[in-house]
Amino acid sequence: MFFALALAFWLPSRSLVQDLRDDGVTVTATVTEVDNKPEYVKVRFLKGSESGKETELWDYAGMLPDVRPGDALLVTYDPDNPHRSLPQAWVSDPPANLPAYGISAIAAFLLAGAAAGTLRRRRLLRSPLTHSSPPAQA
Repeated sequence: MFFALALAFWLPSRSLVQDLRDDGVTVTATVTEVDNKPEYVKVRFLKGSESGKETELWDYAGMLPDVRPGDALLVTYDPDNPHRSLPQAWVSDPPANLPAYGISAIAAFLLAGAAAGTLRRRRLLRSPLTHSSPPAQA
């Protein structure tokens, strides 16, 4: 289960970054709106075929860039789906994916524990059964 969860944290963010590296278009955008949590960051593209359109940036590993309304930002987006967009700095050098690192460490720990338990059980089942003598009475 933890391995599936680790993959769920690793694959979407890595595939988005790889897709944007391969086919993405980088343009200047202006931050138009930021939620205070932040749950979303809305940007308006200033150049290119999507000029004037507004979209929310995708989060990377649950993180969004630390920006304020009015800030200029280089954004890389998927030309087929402009909603799939990230700051250009995150496409070229993604931040640490802490949730994926943490769940991967937990999965590795549980796998090591299961392997150690299995090996110990096999060793115990293969060893001959020894009978202990009753304690001597004084």
